[in-house]
Amino acid sequence: MKILFATPECAPFVKTGGLGDVSGALPTALAALGHDVRVLLPAYRGMKVAGEVGDSVDLPAEDGWPAAQLLTVKLDSGVTMLLLACPALYQRAGGPYVDASGQDYLDNVRRFGFLSRIAAKLGTSASPLGEWQADVVHCHDWPAALAPLYLAHARERNVHGHVAASVLTIHNLAFQGVFDMHHADLLGIPGYWRGMDGVEFWGQLSMLKGGLQFADAITTVSPNYASEIQTPEFGCGLDGALRWRREHLTGILNGIDMQVWSPQVDELLPARFGPGDMAGKTRNKAMLQAQCGLAPDPEALMFGMVSRLTSQKGIDLVLARLPELLEGGAQLVVLGSGDAGLQKALTDAAARSPRAMHVTLGFNERLAHMIEAGADAFLMPSRFEPCGLNQMYSQAYGTPPLVGGTGGLVDSVLDATEDPHKGTGFVMRTADEEGFSNAVQRLRRAWIDPVTWRRIQANGMAQPFGWEASAKRYVEVYADAMERATPKFFATA
Repeated sequence: MKILFATPECAPFVKTGGLGDVSGALPTALAALGHDVRVLLPAYRGMKVAGEVGDSVDLPAEDGWPAAQLLTVKLDSGVTMLLLACPALYQRAGGPYVDASGQDYLDNVRRFGFLSRIAAKLGTSASPLGEWQADVVHCHDWPAALAPLYLAHARERNVHGHVAASVLTIHNLAFQGVFDMHHADLLGIPGYWRGMDGVEFWGQLSMLKGGLQFADAITTVSPNYASEIQTPEFGCGLDGALRWRREHLTGILNGIDMQVWSPQVDELLPARFGPGDMAGKTRNKAMLQAQCGLAPDPEALMFGMVSRLTSQKGIDLVLARLPELLEGGAQLVVLGSGDAGLQKALTDAAARSPRAMHVTLGFNERLAHMIEAGADAFLMPSRFEPCGLNQMYSQAYGTPPLVGGTGGLVDSVLDATEDPHKGTGFVMRTADEEGFSNAVQRLRRAWIDPVTWRRIQANGMAQPFGWEASAKRYVEVYADAMERATPKFFATA
């Protein structure tokens, strides 16, 4: 298949979260299966992409959209990057979505409407790449979500001989690309698709809803999350639309890049290790304790966290139960940033107990790997988590995770209390302080029994969290979407 990924992020070139990791790893896995994969990504300021540089393609200004270029770079993985170069939209000092002060760009609707428009065009006979016309346009989250609408419009008008099937992946339903409805003129959305059966969302325009309404297939990043988002509790106002399209909705658990996240090959670790030789993990723990100024105690139970510091991630639960967490000489290392109040509470607590707790605000890739490798257990008590990756990293690194009972955490962590022989971690039974405390107590009881703890570690390290199985499942979804992509006709009144 000719597969186009349309995404606002792609690791290692630009990343703010799991979306970037997926957009970096899944195309490589698909290419390894023999498919022709190209990734459409805005050419942000300062971004460096190493590979074989191909010809650039001019995109003339039309229909109120600016002129731009497509820059092609063939990566060693076999994936071709299509960098959408438009300095007026993407060459800015901030991140993909926000300026240097952390505020959303006021023209995000235009910036990502343009990304969606070019993605759709690459899936038609009018493709600026000539003979290369995508069979499937795979769009990721709200910044690329209007591409399915544009493809449906092209199919309806029958203007182009070839129109690709569209697949939309929801990485986090909470982010929906909601803007004032008057932007529908700029985006070229037909008037009859501006109602509640189209892009309208409580009187405004939702780019994500537009994608949900018109995509030939919809996926989410875990099976459990696919079920959760069809409920009012997790549906973020779109549960009705998702229930209506449930026959087109599939949950596929994300994978992890085992060339990057494997303790046996991890170049960011001082000491590598594997299931048959865990000595390196002990050395990493000692180095992490020294680096963070913690007491050099090999017997201390060390908890690790790498997270956005928000209530969604359960940081308040950790703070509320901190004395219990640190009792008996236990230690805690935290890496992340987020809510100012939670940041201050964590750093204040670390200042009071510098030999037991360390907090680094911000992000540091090397430290993230060190925490996964050096900690004994990983904390991820999320209240909702579409998929999550750190719980997979933790299991791969022999660091049993304690997780919330939600989303992809349930799909990827088997509770060791419920299944003592196959368990890989500890799942909270309720999303509150009591549920967190109960999970910590169960973890501690396992920790003091070396045989039990080693079995949990071994079970986690044996899990097949690579991308191969998930990539094959995506190919099935693409095939179904192509079969389903028949002309759609809608009322024009």
